[in-house]
Amino acid sequence: MKGRIKVKKKIMIGSVSLVTAFALAACGTGEEDSMPDQDMDSGEDNSMDEDMHEDMDHSSSGEVPDDLEEEENPSFEEGSQATVEGGHMEEMEGAEATIVGAYNTTAYIVSYTPTNGGERVENHEWVVHEEIEDVGEETLEPGTEVTLDADHMDGMEGATAEIDEAEETTVYMIDYTPTTGGEEVENHKWVTEDELSNIE
Repeated sequence: MKGRIKVKKKIMIGSVSLVTAFALAACGTGEEDSMPDQDMDSGEDNSMDEDMHEDMDHSSSGEVPDDLEEEENPSFEEGSQATVEGGHMEEMEGAEATIVGAYNTTAYIVSYTPTNGGERVENHEWVVHEEIEDVGEETLEPGTEVTLDADHMDGMEGATAEIDEAEETTVYMIDYTPTTGGEEVENHKWVTEDELSNIE
């Protein structure tokens, strides 16, 4: 009987030890699994922020298409100051801008696949009518496929794009200092008239 009792005790102790070991292992695995995921998410967030910051560098030479018509009586004169309202990038919202030029045209929101192999860009604001290859005078309808002749961003020039929206308006080229910090952006193309307001 004593021998059997000892065997039973050993089996019970062994079972308890195994259960404890499994429980500790499970806890350890959960912690180890969660940490890499957090690091990975953090890395992804950082890379997304960097990509977005790169996309926001919209300085240009200030050159415009030869056939782009200057607006004779713009609401915001060249050299005047305005506040960017509803800018299409976070860094523009509320920024004070200097008007570099004003032009009468049709502005388009487009989606396109960059020629440099980057991910497809959805709803880019704005490309003007004169920055589209082999285009006539008529305003293009949403859904029309076009080739871009604009270089606002890397991979844009020569890219195949789809027209998302069209708006006949005055577009402005502006200089502004990002509200999120950083150097002044010069000759940004483009903001529309309803994205600007008088400085109060």
